[in-house]
Amino acid sequence: MEIVPLLIALVFIINIGLAISVIFLERKDAPATWAWLMVLFFIPIAGFLLYLIFGKPLRGTRIFKWDKKSRLGVEKAVREQMRALEQNQFYFRQKELMEYKDLFYLHLRNDEAIFTQNNQVDIFTDGHDKFSALIKDMEQATDHIHLLYYIIRHDELGQRIAKTLIKKAKAGVEVRVLYDDMGSRMLRPKFVRRLRQAGVHVDSFFPPKIPKINFKINYRNHRKLVIIDGKIGYIGGFNIGDEYLGKSKKFGYWRDTHLRIEGDSVRNMQTRFILDWNQASKNRISYEKRFYDAIPKGDTGIQIVSSGPDSHWEQIKNGYIKMIMSAKEYIYLQTPYYIPDESLRDALRIAALSGVDVKIMIPNKPDHPFVYWATFSHIGDLLKAGAETYIYQKGFMHAKTIVVDGKIASVGTANIDVRSFRLNFEVNAFIYDIDIAQQLAKIFEKDMANSTQMPKSLYDKRSLGIRFKESISRLLSPIL
Repeated sequence: MEIVPLLIALVFIINIGLAISVIFLERKDAPATWAWLMVLFFIPIAGFLLYLIFGKPLRGTRIFKWDKKSRLGVEKAVREQMRALEQNQFYFRQKELMEYKDLFYLHLRNDEAIFTQNNQVDIFTDGHDKFSALIKDMEQATDHIHLLYYIIRHDELGQRIAKTLIKKAKAGVEVRVLYDDMGSRMLRPKFVRRLRQAGVHVDSFFPPKIPKINFKINYRNHRKLVIIDGKIGYIGGFNIGDEYLGKSKKFGYWRDTHLRIEGDSVRNMQTRFILDWNQASKNRISYEKRFYDAIPKGDTGIQIVSSGPDSHWEQIKNGYIKMIMSAKEYIYLQTPYYIPDESLRDALRIAALSGVDVKIMIPNKPDHPFVYWATFSHIGDLLKAGAETYIYQKGFMHAKTIVVDGKIASVGTANIDVRSFRLNFEVNAFIYDIDIAQQLAKIFEKDMANSTQMPKSLYDKRSLGIRFKESISRLLSPIL
């Protein structure tokens, strides 16, 4: 009988130690600190286990290792571009975009994101169009296919992709497939074996060292990248699965945004893939010249910006804030989850209060209930400031897009939430091109026809039950 009080005392001491660690050693932001303290206080034993799995930070950990020569090449290019910007000697093909040189500089300094302006961009908003183009490009590959997705399923679309990859591997093309272990947790081993037997190199990101026990489960590679022969790159929100073709009864039509890029930015996408691949795989690859065979095409300016829990800076979030604060006319924002931290929430609120036309579009149905209700709890702040919120009704809104003044835009994998900014490994294309930005703005306006506006008067009439769900979800949002 004396054992029980001892166990209680031990749990209490462990919780006190963890609380001290959370407050004084790990230096989490205040909302996350309070959320974890509540978990430890209300569910001490389970909370301890949850913290070990979900709470341990990665900041300061060196995860991605560079080839020394390539690293020096990137550092040199970044220094040259920064110096040219500082001395007003940088040449912009679209002179109207000179006003955004601070954003170029931010990404150069914050993420070593080299700016290129000889790219051609095609925009996809429908899964059938995107995957038809992707499969066609992969079928024409002659040297290599590098594919990274957060989710890969073994359904009909997954089998179509696998069939193409197997065909190309048997034809002598180097094929590498990287998926996130958590995101693709339902992927059958048989599917992976079939790829490997055909000569496809397959690895997963952050797999558990002990089966079924993964202490890095909270840190996920949410990136979606495909690079073909070093010339063509794909980046955006679509994963590989039938639901992304609108075949899910639960979600219906899947509305997303994805880019197909040709030009020098493909080189920067390639570097991102190689860094991720070499972290995950024992069969490391070098930064060979054939992987960087991009052909300049078009005049769209792009920076490929990455962020993750290993970094001290929240690079993509900082880029979003800089874009928002530069807005003079309008901000169009599409995201499946809207759970901003205080800095981004303030930026949008200030923009709206300053007379900028702020419009945000979110889905009408949840794929993660807590995140859905947390999203609704946050839009009230925007409505009070005069922003407009649209609820997409045609299906599920999964796009991660922001457009400012019809001049600059960002499309990628990062949602407007704490998970994308601090816990996931993400990648976005920041686009400096009037034509592309205005195309994305027109797409947003077209989506408004399939949406209903949420007026403040209706928002204020939410039931007590909905408000309770929102309050609990908002409280937990820093650690969702």
